[in-house]
This record gives sequence, C-alpha cells and structure tokens, in this order.
Amino acid sequence: MKHTARTRGRWRTVMAATVLFGLVGASGCAADAATPTLTWYINPDNGGQASIAADCTAEADGAYRISTSLLPNDAPGQREQLVRRLASEDSSIDIMSLDPVYVAEMANADYLAPVPDDYIEEFTDGVIPSSVESSTRQDELVATPFWANTQLLWYRKSVAKAAGLDMSKPVTWDQIIDAAAQEDKRVGVQGIRAESLTVWLNAMIESAGGAIVTNPDSDGAAEVELGIDTEAGEKAAAIMAKIGETGVGGPQLSNLDENAAMLEFQSDDGGFMVNWPFIYAATKASVDDGVLEESLLEDIGWTFYPQVDEAEESSPPLGGINLGVGAFSEHQDLAYRAVDCIRQPERQSAYFLSDGNAPSNLAAFDDPEVQKEFPAAEVIAESLKRSAARPLTPYYNEVTGGIQKSWHPPGSVDPERTPASSQRFILEILRGERLL
Repeated sequence: MKHTARTRGRWRTVMAATVLFGLVGASGCAADAATPTLTWYINPDNGGQASIAADCTAEADGAYRISTSLLPNDAPGQREQLVRRLASEDSSIDIMSLDPVYVAEMANADYLAPVPDDYIEEFTDGVIPSSVESSTRQDELVATPFWANTQLLWYRKSVAKAAGLDMSKPVTWDQIIDAAAQEDKRVGVQGIRAESLTVWLNAMIESAGGAIVTNPDSDGAAEVELGIDTEAGEKAAAIMAKIGETGVGGPQLSNLDENAAMLEFQSDDGGFMVNWPFIYAATKASVDDGVLEESLLEDIGWTFYPQVDEAEESSPPLGGINLGVGAFSEHQDLAYRAVDCIRQPERQSAYFLSDGNAPSNLAAFDDPEVQKEFPAAEVIAESLKRSAARPLTPYYNEVTGGIQKSWHPPGSVDPERTPASSQRFILEILRGERLL
C-alpha cells in the first residue's frame, strides 16, 4: 500500500473516533516480574478467551504471559476504543479481537503489525475461505482468523410440514414467506436499525450474485464503487418489501434484533427465522429451566440460509472474530507466538463448547464432543464454507451507517426506488457531500 493512502486512512480513522476509551476488567496470570506481559483486548464472551489466555500463558513456560482487557459490548464501541488508543500509538495493545468488518480499516491506517511469513500458511491452511478473505487486505494477510459465525434458516417442523415444504431441499425466501403467510406464522428477520440490518441485506445481495462494495481494495473513499443499485439489490429489496407487505415479519419488524426474533420464533407465532447458531443452545437452556416445553425443541429444525433464486446457492452471513497484532506493540514476535497458540484447532473446539462460537478452522468441527453438543455442527460448517463477508473496505463504517438509514424501516423499502436512493446517499457520504 502507498504511504499516502495509509496516512489518509489513519487520519480518517482518528477523526471518526468520537468516544473516550477505558480499560475494563483486566486480568492475568501470576508470573515472574521479568516475564513480558502481552495485553489481549477481547470482546465480551462467557470467559472463553480469558481461559485460552491462561492456557497459553501456562504453555509459554515463562516466555510470556497474556493479560486480557475487556472491550465494550458492541462492535462499533470496540472499534472506537481501539481506534482511539491506536491513534495515539498505544504500545499496550499487543493482541486484539477484531470484528472482521474493521480489519480493512485498521490495516489501511497502519494499525496492524504485518503477519510474519512463517505463520501465513499455518494461519490459513484448512481455514474457512471467507474468514481468510476477511483477514486479507490488498492480497496481504493482515490478521488471523480465530472464530467464525454464520446464520442458518431455523424452522418449525410442524409449520413446514403443514405448508407442504420439503426442508431437505434448498428453499427460497419466496417459499418461506408464502408458507408462513399460508399458515399465519412469522418469518423472523433482523429488521432493527442496527448492524444486523446490514448483515441481512448483504447476505441477500451476495446470494443474488452481487456485492454491496464492488472494489473493496480501493484506497480512497471517493473511489469506492457500490453494487446496491443493481438487479441483486432490487431482488433483496423485493424480499424485504414482501415480508413487510404480507405481514409475516410481524408488527415489531422494524425493531427486531437477534434476541427478539428468537423469542418470536419460540412463541406460537413462530414459523421460520434466519439467525445465528446460539438459537439452539438458548432454546435448550430454556427447556432445561422449565421455561419452554420440550416439544418446542423437538419441533425446531435447521437448514441452509434461504436462496434468493432457485438456481443459485445462498451465501450465508459471515461473523466472528479475527486476531490482530498492534503495530505499536513492543512484543510483536511474542504476540504472534501467542496468536499461534490461541488459534490452534483444539482451542477453537474448546471455545465452541464453552462459548458457542464456531471455529474458523474446519478441523475443529471434527471434535466428537463438538458433534455431540451441537447437532447443527455439520450444517454450520458447510454454511461457513459458503458464507460471504460483509464489505471489506476501510470505509465500512460509512457504508453500514448509510445502509441502516436508507433501508430502515424494512416495511418502507421499495424495490424500484430504495436501491438507487440508498446507493446515491452512501456515495454522497463517502465523497464528503453529505453527513452520516
């Protein structure tokens, strides 16, 4: 990358950070005072990353120890805290858990230490292709895939059967919308004005053979080209509009996030839903606690993300976390040794079991305990192989912000107008002609 492009990216990133930073919940393992301490900034979870840090500290045998520092709950908050620290060249950031959508921005601003050549093959061999892609910027691996996530189509077996749908075969959005309308049931989607709306739109456009950003490797904001005002964008808009027009999205469509969609799916109105794999474990826990009936769990099925077109395989969403090493860390070599320890397949399997976050390394799915605890593991692994990342652009913050404004509420989406007006709006933001 050109130095001037990186400088522009760093300045844009600094200006975009608007909140103060803070350290929360730092923890570590006892070690000799002379042992270098690596600080790993982690996203909130159920304690799995802290456990991995302790394991890798023990395995390091005195070479280093890992202390974890907790980032804010949501991905935008995590981004802003890291950007604020990195903009001031904070050397305390050795390792960071990054939402894949912010990797390109961090790399463009020169905030990530280069991945040593010795690690590239190991960090990518047997790893889900979209996870590798989301860790890459302009053909260079700039981060390390850690865990991944994808969405499945969850359905009530009784509803699908009554509607005459064969769920052993791929199904389209039109089919599940029509089936839900026929049976007076709901199709659970994430229509809230938040990142989940972008996740939904991106998956539909990708499934229709398109892309929201068509030149993600571009350096300058004004150079970004969009693929929203396209046939793929119109098909996505038609699906959103149909869900609103038929009423299968329910009266709370514009406020539905992942948890609200799950609760609706678990109710008597439940029919179909696109959502992350936590659904099964959360429902099972509620059944075990006596909150939900066992019959509900038995009625839940899962399959691949809905297709936009019958003839084209769907491209499910990609989520997860990639690991970056801070460009200003004083222990970059040790940090990459630690990253190598953290992302080992057996630790990814353990993390899947402890926190429910799926591995990015496909070998981790072979763990017998994983297959026992996660009945949907095989479908999750295959979905991850098919998954598509959200736009891998340094200007993702502007793109997703523009989408959330111009595609919300979903019930107001018009296939003939929304794609064009949305693309125009986002391009104006990127060119500095309009404020987000």
